[in-house]
Amino acid sequence: MFSIKEQLLILYCQIDDLLKQQPAAGKWRKSNNQPRFTDAEVIVIALMQSYFRTDTLKQTYLLVQANDSKAFPHLPSYQQWMARLHRLSRQIGGLMFYIPIAVAELDGIYLMDSLPVPMCARVREGRVNLLRDEGGYFGKSSKGWFFGFKLHVVTTRTGQILGAVMTTGNVDDRDGARILGQLLEEEGLCIADLGYRGAAFQDELFAEEVLFVTRADITDKELKAIHSTIRERVETVFSELWSRFATRVRSRSWLGLWNTLQLKMLDYKLCHAGLLSTN
Repeated sequence: MFSIKEQLLILYCQIDDLLKQQPAAGKWRKSNNQPRFTDAEVIVIALMQSYFRTDTLKQTYLLVQANDSKAFPHLPSYQQWMARLHRLSRQIGGLMFYIPIAVAELDGIYLMDSLPVPMCARVREGRVNLLRDEGGYFGKSSKGWFFGFKLHVVTTRTGQILGAVMTTGNVDDRDGARILGQLLEEEGLCIADLGYRGAAFQDELFAEEVLFVTRADITDKELKAIHSTIRERVETVFSELWSRFATRVRSRSWLGLWNTLQLKMLDYKLCHAGLLSTN
C-alpha cells in the first residue's frame, strides 16, 4: 500500500493531466485571478476518501490536513474547500470521460442497472426531510423500499463505467435507460435485469440501435445462465461503489449528492483503468 505522500502525488499527477485535456476546465471563474490552491488539489483531497476508507468528505479533509499538512501549504478552510469542490462539479464529471478505455472493452456489449441511494436509515423514512424538497422520494428496489434517489449506470462488459445519471427514487429504471441510451455512441447489445423488460420499451430503444435482453426474453436454460453470469459484472461495479460508501452519502443539497457520487465513480474508473492502485 502506498504511503499518504505517494498516494497524493500519484493522484495529483493523474488529475492534473486529465484536467489539462479539458479545453475549458480552468475557465469557469468569473475573475481572472488564479487561486494559489489549484483545482487539481481540490479534487485530489476529495479522492483521498477512498484511500482512508472514510464515509464523509469532512473526515477525509481532516485526515489529509493532519497527516500531511505540508503537501498543501495554501490549504483553505473546510468550508472554502467544499465550496470550491461543488463549483467543480462539471469538471469532475468531465474527468470521467477523459479516462482512457481499452479498445478491447468496447465490444458492443453493455450492462445497465440502477443503484438505490437512500438518504436515511429505514426507521427514519417517515419523518426525514433531507433533500425532500430537491426530489428525494420513496422508491423500491429488489431489497425493498427506500427514501432517496437512484443512480442509473451503463458499463462495458468488463465493468468500466460509460455513463451515469441520477434520478429520484420513484423513477422507473426504463426512464433512466432512455437517458443512458443517448450516451452510447455505438449500437450494441444491452444485458439488463427484469426491470427493463417490456416490448414497447425494447422496441423504442431498438430504434436507437440498442437491443435490450433480459431473462424474460430468453427461454433456453443455458443462455439464461450465460445472461446471469455476464450481469454479475454490473453487480461487482455496484459492490465497488458500495465499498466507497456510495449508499451512505448524507449531502444537504442535490448538487452535493451528485458531486460526491461522481467522485466515487471517478475513483473507481481510475482504479479500473489501472491509473490508480486499488490497494
